[in-house]
Amino acid sequence: MARLLVHVAGATEETFVNELLAPHLYQFGYTRVAARLMGNARIRDRRGGIRGWDSVCKDVVGHLREDAGCRATTMVDYYGLPRTGCRAWPGRDAAANLPFGEKALVVEASLSADIFARMGNGFAPRRFVPYVMMHEFEALLFSDCDRFGEGIGRTDLSPSFRAIRASFGSPEEINDSPATAPSKRVEGLVPGYQKPHLGVLAALHIGLETIRAECPHFRGWLEKLEAV
Repeated sequence: MARLLVHVAGATEETFVNELLAPHLYQFGYTRVAARLMGNARIRDRRGGIRGWDSVCKDVVGHLREDAGCRATTMVDYYGLPRTGCRAWPGRDAAANLPFGEKALVVEASLSADIFARMGNGFAPRRFVPYVMMHEFEALLFSDCDRFGEGIGRTDLSPSFRAIRASFGSPEEINDSPATAPSKRVEGLVPGYQKPHLGVLAALHIGLETIRAECPHFRGWLEKLEAV
């Protein structure tokens, strides 16, 4: 029987894994699905973004070596990954100028290559399935704008959510500058938006099946995890 540890960047993703992802994956034979905040992810660098890859990589490798019967994955947003310097994540800088459909794939392939190299010969690639969200968690909530509004108790905002969604080919494409990232768009409509609480409430209201239907990259990740 399989166990899965999801390395996440923040409290919102942590709750999403525990409340939505874990119950779903238990249907596919997992005996344990848990989220782990990357390093001391609750304390953010003043420049924003998540922990550097070297630190996160050590956590992932340590987990894979300690538990030979486990799988590991990541749930991080492309928007917040460090691009350069000692905190850089593999592939992030190279992906910056690529077409939308290639960005996350390049980063994920780079992460996999690094983990595989560190684990050495004999490591089963299926044990590490990285996932980079395009662009961040709030994008997934635009999978159903009416339920998004209902989930946060603001049905009056559903038309505004629909207008944002209509400008993009899929919810995962919603982002064109740091000022208009999905979370920034939501915060502009919902003053005091509490991401960990309202974001997960909305996701629960929308449901995993709707999100997977509307978000191709998310769907690909979920299908890999379901293939235990």
